[in-house]
Amino acid sequence: MDAYDPGTLPALLAGEPPYRLRQVRSWLARGIDDPAGMTDLPQELRERLGARLAPAPRVLRISTADGGLTRKVLLECGGGEAVESVLMLYPRTSGRAARATVCISTQAGCALGCPFCATGQAGFRRQLTVGEILRQVTVMQRLLAAGEAAVPGAVDHVTNVVFMGMGEPLANLDATVAAVRWLVDQAGLGLSARSITVSTVGLVPGIRRLTGLGLPITLAVSLHAPDDRLRDDLVPVNRQHPLAELLEACRGYRAATGRRLTFEYVLIDGVNAAMGQARALAALVGDMGCHVNLIPMNPTPAVPWTAPPVPAQRAFAGVLERAGVPTTIRRNRGGDIDAACGQLYASYAVASGKVLPAAVGAAERVSAVAADADRR
Repeated sequence: MDAYDPGTLPALLAGEPPYRLRQVRSWLARGIDDPAGMTDLPQELRERLGARLAPAPRVLRISTADGGLTRKVLLECGGGEAVESVLMLYPRTSGRAARATVCISTQAGCALGCPFCATGQAGFRRQLTVGEILRQVTVMQRLLAAGEAAVPGAVDHVTNVVFMGMGEPLANLDATVAAVRWLVDQAGLGLSARSITVSTVGLVPGIRRLTGLGLPITLAVSLHAPDDRLRDDLVPVNRQHPLAELLEACRGYRAATGRRLTFEYVLIDGVNAAMGQARALAALVGDMGCHVNLIPMNPTPAVPWTAPPVPAQRAFAGVLERAGVPTTIRRNRGGDIDAACGQLYASYAVASGKVLPAAVGAAERVSAVAADADRR
């Protein structure tokens, strides 16, 4: 049984004093999910919980980059599956408080097949449970509390969580929502909803359901193209939910929650980074009160594309900023340990050096679109 599933602990602790539930949840929030380590519980209860609860996942590997500021953790889950998550430390500066952000996965692999993403190229294997999602956070919490991830000026606890790892969160919506609720619950991790970001490639039914939940989390939508013709290839789900439908759902989310939207846009040289495409993107989202996060394409196995030169990235951003769209260019972290955006699980299933058919076909189809954009 999954200790993080909302109904599990109340059922297992039926007949116990109410404070036992708070005690167990407090241990879970600290990253202790083996009942044997919950030392303020009676021995008999620890043994009973240990016999009923799913065992804690093993940490298979921890990789470190960026002078200790970035850590990628590979966790073993049930059935021999493994998932990756990333801890990014941002030490205190004169103008900003220290942060510890965990990027977590919601699926083993991904079924949506975006051709620039290594995870998507690896294919979908299964949904993660609520516990498998949340343990990615609590493992990092335990590392920080134990000082194993200590760097000068950094915090000793998780402050932010982004659902931007392997998989599409809104394709595992029930588990994603349950995980968000545990993260914001004072009996769970007790985070502010505003410190949580859920990313999606544009599953409109999921966005509409999130809109009705009343949770003011940040919604990050992966656009990656300013028109349906190109986006059909770069983000195949666009064929079911084209841009007009997607943006309508985004406007509804902003109106209901009051939260500023973030649009993610991976910059791919010769594909979607032309000045005409920057102008088209500005026209598309300029009235939405949004923020655009430009992500230079990270090199990944089996994908033939690269990021545009830095001057071209800045020129693209400049077009958006002059149109009044707040824009940043993401400084990618963890690229040398395959922990950057689009790289998770790159070494697991697609490190053969071969270019996969999805990427080849998309590259052939987008060339004409990119040429058109260059002429505009």
